[in-house]
Amino acid sequence: MDKTRNIAPMKLEMLVAIVPEKKVAYFSSLIQSCQANMQVTLPAQGTTHILFNYLGIVEKPKNMIISIVRQDEAQKIIDILNENFQKAKELKGVAFTVRLASLIGTQVYGFLSNDKRVMEEA
Repeated sequence: MDKTRNIAPMKLEMLVAIVPEKKVAYFSSLIQSCQANMQVTLPAQGTTHILFNYLGIVEKPKNMIISIVRQDEAQKIIDILNENFQKAKELKGVAFTVRLASLIGTQVYGFLSNDKRVMEEA
């Protein structure tokens, strides 16, 4: 009889947050404080930039933060981000998550889920 073990007790989600460029370090640290081990920051541009360019209005630069978070932490992170988005006009942004269907590798899963037990077992 084959013994199987549940290596992935926590499901993972990809969190995407689009935030003002000047506040990317602030939002990145908020996300990291909720056990997000991996983050990628990329420059972003909204769809309104075409209209703004035509009207001669300079759009404020944005950055996109892509993080891998545990599903049990995802809603908490979204709530924290939304709370901060409402604090001031210069903190406006948008955030959402996408569920990850599968992931290859026990150690990769352990790192992304911030689960030290999985890292030690592998």
